[in-house]
Amino acid sequence: MTGRIHIDLFTTLDGVAQAPGGPDEDTDGGFAFGGWQAPLIDDTDGAQIAEGIHAMDALVLGRRTYDIFAGYWPHHLEGPDADIARKFDAIPKYVASRGAPELAWRDSHLLGRDLAAEMGVLRERHREIHVIGSIDFARTLVADGLFDQLNLWVYPIVLGPGKRLFTADGPPLSLELLSAAAPSRKGTVLLRYGPTGSAPATGDMSRTDQSAIG
Repeated sequence: MTGRIHIDLFTTLDGVAQAPGGPDEDTDGGFAFGGWQAPLIDDTDGAQIAEGIHAMDALVLGRRTYDIFAGYWPHHLEGPDADIARKFDAIPKYVASRGAPELAWRDSHLLGRDLAAEMGVLRERHREIHVIGSIDFARTLVADGLFDQLNLWVYPIVLGPGKRLFTADGPPLSLELLSAAAPSRKGTVLLRYGPTGSAPATGDMSRTDQSAIG
């Protein structure tokens, strides 16, 4: 079995992916818009997110996101969020951290320092591995080419400063669009991308067949 690594990310039109879930999720840099996703989510993207969660058989998180999840989901095994909470509780959870945190949530495991080797082991152990949020960790996976699919929910809002998956210092990356879902009622679009394995191409517009434009 060779599993696939999915990165699930919620982002604004200008690429900000910091703290979509709540005001205190991540205030680094004085970020003042924590919880920006909440007013924009509806049944369409909610169902898409739930579908991805139920398909996964392993969850990989950065340390900060793990702490948020571990502080919330084990306490919601009953009630309106029970389906998602029970899914997260049932599957193995892997945590990327430079430290040696205590991982109290059941079936939680610390990843080793050799990330490429660790993700290779997960591919052999699991069918569908998802990384949710965890922007710093996701950026490392993208930079090292350690992912198979980027599931990008793009919300119709612009925030300006904030953490982004794709930063000004690169690296350059070429992606292919695998699918684009119909927009939600509130204007959110789910775009699924895969890496092409090649560098971005360049060209000269003056030598382009102008009939292809307009």
